[in-house]
Amino acid sequence: MRGISILGSTGSIGQSTLDVVARHPDAYRVVGLAANSDVDGMLAQCRRFRPALAALADAGAAARLRAAVADEGLGVDVMAGVAGLDAVATHPDASDVMAAIVGAAGVLPTLAAVRLGRRILLANKEALVVSGALFMAEARASGATILPIDSEHNAVFQCLPADFGHGLAQVGVERILLTASGGPFRQRTLAELHDVTPEQACAHPNWRMGRKISVDSATMMNKGLEVIEARWLFDARPEQIQVVVHPQSVIHSMVQYVDGSVLAQLGNPDMRTPIAHALAWPQRHAAGVAPLDLFAVARLDFEPPDLQRFACLRLAYDAVAQGGTAPAVLNAANEVAVAQFLERRLGFTQIAEVVERTLDAFPHAHADDLEALLDADGRARAHAEQLVANGV
Repeated sequence: MRGISILGSTGSIGQSTLDVVARHPDAYRVVGLAANSDVDGMLAQCRRFRPALAALADAGAAARLRAAVADEGLGVDVMAGVAGLDAVATHPDASDVMAAIVGAAGVLPTLAAVRLGRRILLANKEALVVSGALFMAEARASGATILPIDSEHNAVFQCLPADFGHGLAQVGVERILLTASGGPFRQRTLAELHDVTPEQACAHPNWRMGRKISVDSATMMNKGLEVIEARWLFDARPEQIQVVVHPQSVIHSMVQYVDGSVLAQLGNPDMRTPIAHALAWPQRHAAGVAPLDLFAVARLDFEPPDLQRFACLRLAYDAVAQGGTAPAVLNAANEVAVAQFLERRLGFTQIAEVVERTLDAFPHAHADDLEALLDADGRARAHAEQLVANGV
């Protein structure tokens, strides 16, 4: 039985993880759960899974959870803030850590688990976007195993040979093909995107996701962040990573080899598949996902992304090409812009404008340590917030 801690347990990835775990009670034991501020959601999870430790980043919410847990006699320790998240990530009984906290807030606790050599089920793409070189160096030093959870990166992982760590050229890989649904606005013109509402942006045609990642999918920033993530996960050059718009979301990604072969991983759009794959790796077990019916799918379409309509994808390619602190600046500005859009203080097409102007304001700088990256993150957020306050 493997002990598992889940960072971001009340979010969509966390809930899907617990769904898979519940299907295999003899294989997994939940030892730690962490989230931001969802007291009711966390309390329900504590009732069902009885972790040793639960943490909420919000101190007030953690106090309410602590009182509720005590009233019900659940025997769960409750912690708050960054210390609580770190404690869940580094719990001594957790051999596996699901890193599913959205945004840069997940970077530090995930790194803490990496430094202990744990098996990391990585759903927090910002950990690699913000600190890719540092993150992978820490994983190599500690012997931590990094298993990707994003459906695209998990698909690439499944299509690569086991020894891909020796270098993509050494195993005959020519390109990584990251598929993208194109989001809800794939067929809209640039002019039609100006008046998009948060509700429209969050209505993804294929996937059930949180609001932030849904907006990122609508702008295609999510795919841009995945390009940066793939660069580090698979030690690939940016030009080796090609985005392919595939609206059915049945092929989750592909790997092209020098002999002309292209290997693809297919499945229904359900995050329980990559979660179950990573949990059981190198074996497999049931995820509760319906089998893919190819006759019902009937056709698979592909098209190149439009970098004029979806400028965020272009900006992500620019940032990963620059390297250093540029990806951290990109991510920070995007988090601010998306939050402001969801609060209706910023237009949909202004998200890319805020990100681009923030990138332009911070010339390339070396990312020699975590402090430099966090400093770049903080300064970029302040700049982006000022841009929004000034009407961009």
